[in-house]
Amino acid sequence: MIIYGARPSPFVRKVIVFAAEKGIAVEVRPAGFGKGGAEFERASPFGKIPALVDGDFAISDSTAIITYMDALHPDPNLIPTEAKARARTIWYEEFADTIAQPVGVDIFFNRVVGKLLDMPHDPARADRAEAEKMPGIYDYLEAVLPESGWLVEDRFTLADIAVACPLINVCYCSSGLKDGRWPRVKAWLDELRARPSFAGAMALEARMLGKAE
Repeated sequence: MIIYGARPSPFVRKVIVFAAEKGIAVEVRPAGFGKGGAEFERASPFGKIPALVDGDFAISDSTAIITYMDALHPDPNLIPTEAKARARTIWYEEFADTIAQPVGVDIFFNRVVGKLLDMPHDPARADRAEAEKMPGIYDYLEAVLPESGWLVEDRFTLADIAVACPLINVCYCSSGLKDGRWPRVKAWLDELRARPSFAGAMALEARMLGKAE
């Protein structure tokens, strides 16, 4: 399988980590910001990353790609089958994609990506997002994280992968979790970042971002 996208994207990272946890071999090729070529355009006609090409099958969007991977490789089970747990898992993925990620973009793009790519960026916008929006996201997660440290079924699932990915980007350029206000969130995210699937993905991201591993 070929994954097209930029590794530091939370959506691309979500697919890379999911594939690693499933034992699925993927090749990651740069795409987005004018890169990717004809095969990427075939897989993603609107330029959305990540995109996947698997033989003659091509599709974009992280949720669609994960659904495809999960159908081909059901084990290990990362999307619960019990009705309530499955619904909660999908909720957390939606929370990550539509609530946490837009705030993360404001912070990460305006502090890192814009500078890295020499694109117009607004550090003050990042500061406002961190001060006004991130506390609510962290407060919510601090309240819902169980004693087990996992969001759903007291075990590692897609919910943890999805929610962690935008927060990792925020933590690349923010010290907000270091002040002790959200200990459960920090402990949970630290454990995920140490997990081989996340650690492997982030090591390659660090090189791209010009950070020490």
